[in-house]
Amino acid sequence: METGWQTGLAGFTAGLLISIVTAPVGVSGAVFLLPVQLSVLHVPNPAVTPTNLLYNVLAGPGALVRYLRQGGFDRPLTRLLIAGTLPGVVLGAFLRVFALPGPRVFRLVVAAVLLPLGLWLCLRALRPPRPAPGAGRGRNLPIRWLGLGVGTVGGIYGIGGGSLLGPILAGAGIPMATVAPAALACTFVTSLAGAGTYGLIALATGGTEIAPHWTLGLLCGAGGLIGGYLGARLQRRIPEAALRFLLGTLAVALAVVYLIQAIRS
Repeated sequence: METGWQTGLAGFTAGLLISIVTAPVGVSGAVFLLPVQLSVLHVPNPAVTPTNLLYNVLAGPGALVRYLRQGGFDRPLTRLLIAGTLPGVVLGAFLRVFALPGPRVFRLVVAAVLLPLGLWLCLRALRPPRPAPGAGRGRNLPIRWLGLGVGTVGGIYGIGGGSLLGPILAGAGIPMATVAPAALACTFVTSLAGAGTYGLIALATGGTEIAPHWTLGLLCGAGGLIGGYLGARLQRRIPEAALRFLLGTLAVALAVVYLIQAIRS
């Protein structure tokens, strides 16, 4: 696949705009970039997955640097998530290449997960529940197993995992100021491992269609790097309820888009 300047500019712009909106809620934007790559930029399967992971690797540091400067990183939570997502993304990469080449199942699975989560988050943002004593910090979540499941899905479809981790952690009552940097850090590390795994599989099998489209992935990621930094700066200026509502709205919108695409495919 050759990348003309129009395609490259479209990829850069898409990465920039998507990450500005999603970085404040801990989502790199790869899950929203995926349908753009498939439908607008015409990246073929399964190369779209490692290309999306490449975007995450380049786009992630912009928001992470800003969040590190602001403080608020929950390091124990981040370590537990990464301990699950790292083996998950490797498993997901092998499943993607050898067992699940089509996008239809992915769209249905993601829609089934994100639609109820998004509606729940919107409802909680509009009608915040009274916190029970000792509740509201997600302590009862099986964090490592959650990370393993999200990492596997991220490895299969190149979404990094923040779009799933963000709604789940926020829905469990963890503050968005904690959710966003933890989810983005997890997405960055997972995507780095996933892109490397796809590269090794491509070298071992000689499958050039498995390798990422480097130019397009780097251009999308450059836009995401700038947009992520700008989006992270916005987070402290947005109320917690508004951030939860934004995350819920993004999740519902993505679920609806994927349901429509799955029905049409």
